[in-house]
Amino acid sequence: MGTVHARSMDPLPMHGRDMGVHPDDMIEVQEAEQETKQEVLENKDVVVQHVNIEGLGRTKEDLLGYEISEVFHAKNLIDVMKKSHMARQKLLRLGIFKEVEVVIDTSDGADALPNGLDVTFEVTEMKRLTGSYNTMVGNNEGSMVLGVKLPNVFGRAEKLTFQFSYGTKETSYGLSFFKPQPGNFERNLTLNLYKVTGQFPWSSLKETDRGVSTELNFPLWRTNHTLKWEGVWRELGCLARSASFAVREESGHTLKSALSHTMSIDTRNSAIFPKKGALLRINQELAGYTGGDASFLKEDFELQVNRQLVWDSVLSASLWGGCLLPIGGRPSSIADRFYLGGPTSVRGFGMYSIGPQSEGDYLGGEAYWAGGLHLYTPLPFRPGRGGFGDLFRTHFFLNAGNLCNLNYGEGPRAHLQKLAECIRWSYGAGIVLRLANIARLELNYCIPMGVQSGDRICDGVQFGAGIRFL
Repeated sequence: MGTVHARSMDPLPMHGRDMGVHPDDMIEVQEAEQETKQEVLENKDVVVQHVNIEGLGRTKEDLLGYEISEVFHAKNLIDVMKKSHMARQKLLRLGIFKEVEVVIDTSDGADALPNGLDVTFEVTEMKRLTGSYNTMVGNNEGSMVLGVKLPNVFGRAEKLTFQFSYGTKETSYGLSFFKPQPGNFERNLTLNLYKVTGQFPWSSLKETDRGVSTELNFPLWRTNHTLKWEGVWRELGCLARSASFAVREESGHTLKSALSHTMSIDTRNSAIFPKKGALLRINQELAGYTGGDASFLKEDFELQVNRQLVWDSVLSASLWGGCLLPIGGRPSSIADRFYLGGPTSVRGFGMYSIGPQSEGDYLGGEAYWAGGLHLYTPLPFRPGRGGFGDLFRTHFFLNAGNLCNLNYGEGPRAHLQKLAECIRWSYGAGIVLRLANIARLELNYCIPMGVQSGDRICDGVQFGAGIRFL
């Protein structure tokens, strides 16, 4: 919290004759005074008469009323401090203030009550135009990101952002507009206009997407939901002259219009090094009913459970799965299928090098599953404990999975049997490094097993970087 004044809560000075307190009793007296102060802070009824916000420029006051309203319901000074701190956090979360300080003082004026308090939030608004430069880590790729942002465009926490990204496999630029609902920041609307050019060497494919999308995010009970519509013009081409005929057949222009819904529950204490909690994410995508060339129904899920054991070790289990059902007799596109393998999924195999392939080019599959069991422990002898050493973990893992195409004319039993055939699996150990709380690096020694004809393996040391790991 910021600067806090509570003059009305100071104990009154004592006047008169010496009370005859012996020096040996001073400790008991001091403890009694501390307990008395604590009781006063907790039990003394107060009334928050005024809440002021100073330093506003282009921000509309009605937006902030939702964020600070709880301060008026505080009943004692400690409650006032707690609710003021929560309100400060909400104001900073809006992304429109550079600084927020809190001052709590006794009420002044003709209407001041003996136990009245005034709470003042002193804010410093962000500049109308800000720029940024940073690096970003994706799934086994890195990129440089340049951005220009116009925060608080219309005075109610709207944000207009232009971003350019240049990476090892992908180059993109886009314009986005973000609008939260006043009083419910988690419920927001985002509009995106973008162009993305990516290279996929495992398929000898390059893809350029030009599109527009609309996203609505909202919480519901303990879950978070995202509703999205995306319209994209896709241009597929060969990355090399040696591209297989199957990839060349996919080359050309297509239009995709898709509706999708994502539901997630995340109770983990950390997204990168969780010690407890679970994650469940379910995604559905329906393409073709709102136009375009692509027509399919796609479902996939992600489940992760973490449990802390003895000696600060953590046992983690993960399960992924998904299927794609073409609609209307149209075959699925290489750009919409699932891919599996690599340091972020089934370790010990090359990047996305499991499953159907043609002349060395991996074509993806319409169904997959992958599971992992991991044991994370501190470094041996705990070097750098409490500091730099806590960014590292030793890692023991067992991964398995399969990727294939299904004949949807057959029954579920035949589908399960197909997914249970030719299972690839691997085991090994390594070191994991956490990068802030947004990404991690892995250096593992992998032993791949269940290798099938056409699979590309990485037997031995394998390096991985990303934000989403099996």
